[in-house]
Amino acid sequence: MSFSYTPQQLAAIMDARLSGKVVEGLSVQTILTDSRKVAFAPSAVFFALKTPRNNGHKYIGDLIEKGVKCFVISEEPEKSVRTEKAAFLKVDDALLALQQLAATHRSCFQYPVTAITGSNGKTIVKEWLSYLLSPFLKIVKNPRSYNSQTGVPISVMGMGSWHELAIFEAGISMPDEMERLAKVLQPDAGIFTNIGPAHDEGFPDTQTKIFEKLRLFENCKSLVYCSDHQLLHQSIQHWAKKHTAVTLITWGTTADATLRVGPWKGMQTWQEVVMQWQGLKYHFRLPFGDRVSWENFNHCMAFILARGLYHPQMESLVTKLEPVAMRMEMKHAINNCILINDAYSSDFLSLDAALDFLNAQARNLKKTVIISDIQQSGLQSVDLYQRLAVLLAEKHIDQVIGIGEEITFHAKYFLKMEPIFFNDTTSFLGQFDYNSLRDRGILLKGARSFGFERISNKLQLKDHQTLLEINLDALVHNLNIYRRLLLPGTRIMVMVKAFSYGSGSYEVANVLQFHGVDYLAVAFADEGTDLRERGITIPIVVLNPELHNLDVLFRYNLEPEVYSIQLLQRIVDASRRFESDTPDNPFLIHLKLDTGMHRLGFTGSELDECIALLNNLPQIKVASVFSHLAASDLPRFDDFTASQLANFEQYCQKLETGLGYDFLKHIANSAAVVRHPNTHYDLVRLGIGLYGFDATGILSAKLRNVTTFKSVISQVRQLPSGESVGYNRAAVVNRPTLMAVVPAGYADGLDRKLGNGRYQMLVNGQKAPTLGNISMDMCCLDITGLDAREGDEVVIFGPELPVWGMAAAMDTIPYEVFTRIPPRVKRVYFSE
Repeated sequence: MSFSYTPQQLAAIMDARLSGKVVEGLSVQTILTDSRKVAFAPSAVFFALKTPRNNGHKYIGDLIEKGVKCFVISEEPEKSVRTEKAAFLKVDDALLALQQLAATHRSCFQYPVTAITGSNGKTIVKEWLSYLLSPFLKIVKNPRSYNSQTGVPISVMGMGSWHELAIFEAGISMPDEMERLAKVLQPDAGIFTNIGPAHDEGFPDTQTKIFEKLRLFENCKSLVYCSDHQLLHQSIQHWAKKHTAVTLITWGTTADATLRVGPWKGMQTWQEVVMQWQGLKYHFRLPFGDRVSWENFNHCMAFILARGLYHPQMESLVTKLEPVAMRMEMKHAINNCILINDAYSSDFLSLDAALDFLNAQARNLKKTVIISDIQQSGLQSVDLYQRLAVLLAEKHIDQVIGIGEEITFHAKYFLKMEPIFFNDTTSFLGQFDYNSLRDRGILLKGARSFGFERISNKLQLKDHQTLLEINLDALVHNLNIYRRLLLPGTRIMVMVKAFSYGSGSYEVANVLQFHGVDYLAVAFADEGTDLRERGITIPIVVLNPELHNLDVLFRYNLEPEVYSIQLLQRIVDASRRFESDTPDNPFLIHLKLDTGMHRLGFTGSELDECIALLNNLPQIKVASVFSHLAASDLPRFDDFTASQLANFEQYCQKLETGLGYDFLKHIANSAAVVRHPNTHYDLVRLGIGLYGFDATGILSAKLRNVTTFKSVISQVRQLPSGESVGYNRAAVVNRPTLMAVVPAGYADGLDRKLGNGRYQMLVNGQKAPTLGNISMDMCCLDITGLDAREGDEVVIFGPELPVWGMAAAMDTIPYEVFTRIPPRVKRVYFSE
C-alpha cells in the first residue's frame, strides 16, 4: 500500500480529538470523500466534507453500515448514528485535515515533485511527460484530472517509496486555494502552461489570477513556461524579482528563450519540431499539427531537457504520442450492451471511479470488466491482484476478462467472477466468443501498451458516423450552478421529457438520480415506464397522462400532472382498481394551475369543484401544486410575470385552506430561477438550462456546453468553376472549389434552411459554409483554402460553435434544434 496509518497516528498528524471505538489493529489505507463511492470499507477513512450544498456528516450512519470504521468529522454525528461502531477524529475543518495528512505523507519522500498549473493543457502535459519518461523512471501522477482541493491530496496519498518522480497538476478557481495546494505538494520544479479565461469569475483580473497560480512555485528550484505569451512572461519576470532562488526556463521562438523552437507552421496532420538547447539541436516528428499540441509538447521537452532527463529513445517515443483520452466514453455496443471505454489508465483511483460509473449506468444489467495487467502500481504482484479481486467483488462485477500474463497468472483470485483470461490483446481478439456478451454493461480498463482501442472498435456499434456527444460532467456542473442560486432546502425537478432534449432519457436520468435531484418529469407515461424498468427509483412526474392508459401510472408508481376535473375523475376511477392506495399510502398527484399561460390547468373558478372532489378521496393526495410562467426570461413581460405570481399564490392559498394540508409549490423554470428568485418556492423545474443554454444571458458564462453534434468528412472533391452541387443545382460555384461531403442531412436533424451558405460548420476548427441544399442523409461544405481531408472531424454545433447560431439560421430556438436530432444519430456519453 502507498500508506498505512492507525487512527492514533491520523489524530497526531491532523491534531484531532479521537473518540468512539478505536478498533484494535485498524489500519487506514484508503481515503473516502464521496459516500456514494465506497471501496475497501474496512480499511477506509471517510472525510466528512462540508460544501455550500451538502454535508458529508449526513452519510456517516450509512457508511458505518457499509463497514467504514474511521471518520474525520468537524461536527458531532446525528444522535441516531451508532458511534460505538467506529473511530471518530474531530477537527475544525475536514478538508484542511485531508490536506495536512497529504502534506505529511508527501514529506516522507525525497524524490523530486513537479507541479503543473495553468488555464489549459495541464492534464495533457502531465500525461505526455509521464509517457515520455516512464521507460526510464517510476512515476506517480494524478489520476485523470484530479487537480482540485480534494483531488490533489488524494493523488499525493498515492506516493510510494518505489517511485522516482512525481508529476502532479493543480487547478484553482478562487484566491487562496493555491497556497493550500502548495503546502500539500511542496514541489521542486514547476510548469506554467498558459493563461486563459477559465475561472475568470473568481479573480478581479487576469494578472491577479497569474500571481495567484504562481504561489504554487514559490519554493521551487525551477519553473518552465512559454516566453512568447507576453502577459504571462511579463508577470513571471516581475514575480521572479522577489523569488530569486527560482531558475526560470523559458521556451519560445525568440533568440532569448532558454529553449528556442521553430515557429508553428499551421494546421496539418503532423509537424517537424526543431529545438536548440545549450548549443545542441534536437529534431522531432510530432504526430499533431495543431498549435495547442505543439505548445504542450514544447513544455514537455523544456522540462525534460532542463532536468537532464533526455534520452535518445525519446525521438521515437514522440512519434507515438497520442491524444490524451481524458474521459470515460459510454457507447452502445454489440448485442444490446453498453460499452464504457476508460482504457488510457490503469491505476486504482481511476479504476474505482470507472467502476462506479459502470454501476450507475448499467444498474440493471450484468457487468463485465475487461482489464489488462496493472503496471507500475508498486505493489507486490500477489497483493495487487488480491486487492483488485476484492475491489471488483465490492463493486458487484459479474465477470472479469483478464488480458496479460500477470493477471492470468493470478487467475485464482477471480474464480467467483466468471473469469476468462488471455495472455495478450491479439489472443482476445482472435479467440473470444463475442456472442457471449449480451445485455451487459462492459468496462474496458487497460494499460496503454495493451492497445485496448482495438477491443473498443470491435465491440462498439459502427452504424453511423454522425453522433451526438453528451458531456455528463458538464451536465452536473450546470446542475450545481443552478443549485447555488437556491435557498437551502429548495428541491429540484428536472425535465427529461422529449428524450432529455435529445440527449437520451435514461442515461441523463441516471446521472441526475445519482447527484440527488428530487424529481424527474417526463411528457408521457411510457417514458416514465422505461425509466422505471431500467432502474430509476426517484419520483417521476408525468406531464401528459393519457386517458386510455392510466393504469400504467399505478403499476409503475408514476405521479401524474392533473389539469382538469375530467382527468381527475378518470384517475379516481382508475385508482379504485388498485386497493393498495389508501389514506395511509395515498396515490400522489400534481395539480396544474392556469395562472395566465392558458394552455392546461385549473382556473380559479374551478378550484372549489376540485377541492370538493379531492376531499372525498382520501386515497389520493396532492403532492404539489404548480403553474407555468409564460415569459420569465423577458424583462418586458415582468409585469405579466408578477400577475401570474399573484394568481398562483392566491390559488395555492385557497387550495391549502380547502384541502387542510400543505403541498409543494413550484412555478420557476430555468429562466425564472435566474431572474426571479421570489419564484423559487419549495421546488424549481430545470430544463434547457442544464444543457448550457441560458435564455436570460445572465448565467451563460458560467454554464458549460453539454452536447456536441459532430460528423466526419466522407469525401473531398475538387470542382471546377461553373459546376453545380446537389439537388436542383441550388449552388453553382464561380471559382475552383474544394468540396467536402458530410454524412449528415435533414434525416439527422439538419433543417434544409441551413443549406446554401446560410450555416457554417467547423472543420478542424475552421469555419466552412454549407454548399447547395441539405439532402436527406448528407450535406456539402465549401472547404476551399482549408487544411482538411477525408476522415477529418466536422463539428455541427458544440462548445466552439454554440447551438444558438444554428437555431438562428433555422429561425427557431435551441429547444427545437436539440429535440429534432433523431435516435439514429448515435449518442456517446462521457465523463472526464
